[in-house]
Amino acid sequence: MSLLQRFKEFIKQKDLFHQKDKLILAVSGGVDSVVLCELCKQADYDFIIAHCNFQLRGKESERDKEFVTALGERYKVEVLVRDFDTEKYAQENKKGIQEAARDLRYEWLGEIVSRESSPDSYRVASRQSKSSTHVSRLTSHILTAHHADDNIETLVMNFFRGTGLHGLVGIPVSHQYIRRPLLPFWKEELTRFAKDNNLEFVEDSSNQSTKYTRNLFRNEIIPLISKVYPQVKTNLHDNINRFGEIQRLYHVSVQEIKRKLCKIKNGEIHIPVKQLMSYQNKALIFEIITDYGFTEKQIDDVMKLAEAESGKYIQSPTSSHRIIKFRNWFIVSKERSLDADTIVIEEGVKNVQCSMFNLQISNLKSQISDFEPQTSNLIAYLDAGEISYPLILRRWKQGDYFYPLGMKKKKKLARFFIDQKLSKTDREKTWVIEMNKKIVWVVGLRIDDRFRITGKTKNILKITSEAS
Repeated sequence: MSLLQRFKEFIKQKDLFHQKDKLILAVSGGVDSVVLCELCKQADYDFIIAHCNFQLRGKESERDKEFVTALGERYKVEVLVRDFDTEKYAQENKKGIQEAARDLRYEWLGEIVSRESSPDSYRVASRQSKSSTHVSRLTSHILTAHHADDNIETLVMNFFRGTGLHGLVGIPVSHQYIRRPLLPFWKEELTRFAKDNNLEFVEDSSNQSTKYTRNLFRNEIIPLISKVYPQVKTNLHDNINRFGEIQRLYHVSVQEIKRKLCKIKNGEIHIPVKQLMSYQNKALIFEIITDYGFTEKQIDDVMKLAEAESGKYIQSPTSSHRIIKFRNWFIVSKERSLDADTIVIEEGVKNVQCSMFNLQISNLKSQISDFEPQTSNLIAYLDAGEISYPLILRRWKQGDYFYPLGMKKKKKLARFFIDQKLSKTDREKTWVIEMNKKIVWVVGLRIDDRFRITGKTKNILKITSEAS
């Protein structure tokens, strides 16, 4: 079967795109992207060309841009070009050149897909016969020329980088608006096709520089391994398929466990600590926390949190989420969500907002003999010396108990509500402040006797509840 036939068969098998779609080909001018253009032409697909000029190789970069422009004229298709100041972007964003170029490339390609029309500043005159084509009419498919060699290089780099299973499945054949129809084909096959079809292309001199990680693996490490294992490239390519199948099974299993463990309550995720830890599996912990901006480096922090006292928490480095240890539960909550049912109060915080009310918190230094508290259920005066942070503001729940002010015996909140003749609606609106499994204040109703002001009190913590 010819390369063209295999190309068309792979697209059909993976349902990458259809004959009626209009495609945007990311073309550098190298042999891979030139072959992609020719295959699309021979397969009678309707396409335009997009070229990134990263301005990293001086005259060579300009040569590539001119070549791609001429390529568009040859195929009589539209060419979009964007010039980037890649070095400036890398410096400003503290990224390596290759990473910066990749970010710029995919950001721009994304803009092309989503833009209603292609502005003139992105166009290069190409004398195309299909003029005045607007990107808004294009099906959202960007085609890149990644091939099998790129795929195994990615696998090996990810293995040594330590990305885990998700990094061993190689480059995805499709992701969002990106399609990669050359992934099954080896570089030598593409080069042979170019020769057989008399295709001209340009060479990127930086591809020989081992200062770039991929080139080091491509030009030195993989060829060296091939001397010991001649079939290494084929074996790695087969492994990508195996790892992909394993990942699919793994994903199904993880999703099933997550459904059992993670319960959604008013926008929070509640996870039973003991049950999660019983799996003794760091990969499972990672799969749960990664959805909320936590990293692999924080897996050990979660395991330590499991042994910590109630009220302790860890913060996501990339989002506003926290994982709070609350009794026998992990609660994943947004830091400042008014809808959250569990809110952490740290030392020094003066104002706390929740869906039902606002809390004003202040410290009073006064001689107890001179202290005259205001009489109001909406104000709690507490012995600051008995308070340790963090505090937790949460909705009450069945099983909660406290020592009502003036009593030496504990009482369940459910019984307390009956004594107070609270309606079902009022009970549903009741919140408590808790410290290390001890209720400090049933907000708006009664403080706990263990935190009352006594003759030994030196500092007073005042908490006022105000309607939000």
